Amino acid sequence: MSLAALALGAVLVAPAPVAAAPGADAGLAADALAERRYDPRAERAAAPARDAVRALTAEVAGPRTGGFPRQTVLRTFPVDEADRSIKLGLVPYHEIARRLNALQRTSDRVSVEVTGRSALGRDLYLVTVTAPETPAQARRQEAMKQRILADPERAAQDRAIARDYKVPVFVNANIHGNEWEGTDASLRVIEELATSSDREVAALLRTTRVYFTVSANPDGRNAGTRRNARDFDLNRDFITASQPETRVMRDAIIRTQPVVLVDEHGYTGTTLIEPGTPPHGQNYEYDLYIKHALPNALGMEAAIQALGYPESARADIPFRDFPPGEWDDWPPIFTPMYSIYHGAVGHTVEFPLRVNNREYDALPVEELRRRSSINTDIAAATIRASIAYADEHRSELVADQIEVFRRGEAGEAQREVPDGYVDGFGPEDRYSTEFPRAYVIPAGRDQRSTPAAARLVQHLLDNDVEVHRASRASSLGGTRYAAGSWVVDMHQAKRGLANVMLESGRDISDDVPVMYDISGWSHGLLWGATVTPVEQGGDSLPGGLREVAGARSWGVVPAAPGRDLLIGLDDAADVAAVNALLARGHVLQLASGGRVVVPAAARADAVRVAREQGVRLSLAPAGLTGTPMDPVTVAAAAEGDELYAMREMGFEVRPVSNAVLDAGFDWTGVDVLVVGAGLDGATLGAPARAALDAFLADGGVVARGTTGAAFNAALDLLEVEAGGGPGTANGVVDVDGSGELTARAPGHSFVYSPVWFTGMGEGVVTEQSYAADPLVAGHWRPLEDGGGAPEDAAGAASVVRGLDETGASVVLFGTRPLFRDHPKGLYAQWANALYWTDATAG
Repeated sequence: MSLAALALGAVLVAPAPVAAAPGADAGLAADALAERRYDPRAERAAAPARDAVRALTAEVAGPRTGGFPRQTVLRTFPVDEADRSIKLGLVPYHEIARRLNALQRTSDRVSVEVTGRSALGRDLYLVTVTAPETPAQARRQEAMKQRILADPERAAQDRAIARDYKVPVFVNANIHGNEWEGTDASLRVIEELATSSDREVAALLRTTRVYFTVSANPDGRNAGTRRNARDFDLNRDFITASQPETRVMRDAIIRTQPVVLVDEHGYTGTTLIEPGTPPHGQNYEYDLYIKHALPNALGMEAAIQALGYPESARADIPFRDFPPGEWDDWPPIFTPMYSIYHGAVGHTVEFPLRVNNREYDALPVEELRRRSSINTDIAAATIRASIAYADEHRSELVADQIEVFRRGEAGEAQREVPDGYVDGFGPEDRYSTEFPRAYVIPAGRDQRSTPAAARLVQHLLDNDVEVHRASRASSLGGTRYAAGSWVVDMHQAKRGLANVMLESGRDISDDVPVMYDISGWSHGLLWGATVTPVEQGGDSLPGGLREVAGARSWGVVPAAPGRDLLIGLDDAADVAAVNALLARGHVLQLASGGRVVVPAAARADAVRVAREQGVRLSLAPAGLTGTPMDPVTVAAAAEGDELYAMREMGFEVRPVSNAVLDAGFDWTGVDVLVVGAGLDGATLGAPARAALDAFLADGGVVARGTTGAAFNAALDLLEVEAGGGPGTANGVVDVDGSGELTARAPGHSFVYSPVWFTGMGEGVVTEQSYAADPLVAGHWRPLEDGGGAPEDAAGAASVVRGLDETGASVVLFGTRPLFRDHPKGLYAQWANALYWTDATAG
């Protein structure tokens, strides 16, 4: 098979990257790679202490420093006739290892590694297809890759990189489990590359490494579900990385440092190929992205057209074909958008013909298989076309990846992209930001939560962001910071990724009428740590900074035997510590202001728990007491992310819904009912309603959002009126809280379909309120009737609590503290609500 046949099945289409418009900075051209021959010894001598590539999260077959192939005999799984792929004529999960083992036996171009395991324990594979390399050749490739990241200015001058570096291409498949065909297309292309005797394919593999995840969500593939086994959408998880599958993909992207990434999805009716619509991520080096993304998309479109199917006669390219906001690339939660921050030209591809959900059950098997066959052909064509583009334009792609990193290291401003830079680029596409000089995550008294700070720093490191620590007290931006403070120098290769996590974000409500998904997030504001930007105003940072490879919060217990201890509920780690002590049988006391008294008799366990959770206990003021606490068991009608977050904090959680309650749920041992999704009190059957009423006589309720407000109204619990914004409104909001449950909470929260409360009756207490100008970052426009705007929420209660006349303690949240396991700094206020309702009910 020729390279041309590999690319399109007939015609090689690899459009040229778009040339810059007059006066524009298009990044480094290939011939700007300069004069010096590569010297691995000099590279080792000049290498920074850190290893820029993080270790993968599970076992990896073969030493990384070895050559290729790195072959592994994969464990095989029993045949599962219930695998949902089988009905579609596609490869079931249990067959994947068998096929990969066979390819490794017959081809020295294929290497397979187990990079981790799914939530249910299935193996996750990374397949590398390339020409064989000796260990010395592989080390040389690794050194060149490291130079591109760690010393981009020198890399731009390195002729050896321009001549010899193998361009990395990454194919991600099946991240949504019931969007199957990307796996089958990947296996097809792997086999083609592995077995072809064509000289052009052999030449391609001498200059290219192609990486495949094969099936990023094997649990979902097997079960026919979009989400993983913990009910998380993995393609919304990248900036949080809460799930094992996401962490494996993240680490593989960091490790391989691709110049092109294709993420295979379905089903949009017409094949869809990114780049996306505005708003574009304001932290991108967008000029270096779009100059390749658009021509590669056009090449993929040509590839699917060449297949000759009526269903593949054209593609939707959102940048070209859609109005602003309809398919944007704003948030870093998606695989391709996340990969851009690591120097890749990232694309989502959506094959056209739906075979999941209702169609899976309703359509004849023959029609399902016809559709899945066409989808597989389309996915394979887009993979081949992207490999061909990378091969044809390897010099420009490598040079532009180097330029992304060089601008970051140099602290240069983003380039102003002129109208017409690529066909269709206009003012609506122009998004940029001004980077601060640094961020400081303070230590000592200026830090709100030491565990939160350490978690944030470790997350930055896990995402390949450089972090330093001050060995002595230092002044930055006119502020004195204690020794031990962490500093994120924004003169670094991946400054865009650092900033997209730590910045407050931007209100884009006036920019576009709609957004595809979330529009606001902020590790800096929502993860519970104090984070301070240091604005530009000098190129140098103080001395005494050392780069760190890890972060940990060390548990602290005061050396005062015989004294009661105190835990402040500032972070999820504090909650986990409390729950661990309760589980050990200690009687703790819930004191005022989100504090928990630990008896002196629990000191030995307190020391162990403090060490495990990294929390800091203090001495309890003499005479401080509170309400005795027991372990809290929660019945939860909630989203999967909320169930997961509560379990991670150590609560026992029993999922419920209308169906579960109507089937005769046993309320024995339940302390608090959580309501956020899947429970409508107005439609419960009479026996279920009677059992619920009996529970509420001495139980508690913590509810959130529109579902929680409706539940509160249906059961006539707290006397409040609930108002709300659009169902898609979301973002970071400014809040004021000084109540019993929120006194220790951060000054920001997160909303999705925001709710607020007014008209509070007797005994209903406002715990937290929206600020006068609530939206900090995100997208929140009024409803069609003009209501539901941020100004309608201004000053209104976002969290309320009270006692129902039946005896139930109730807390209502208009915010989303546990959303997608992301706003971790809000978890403690949710836990405090659970503790308070349990302690005061009845």
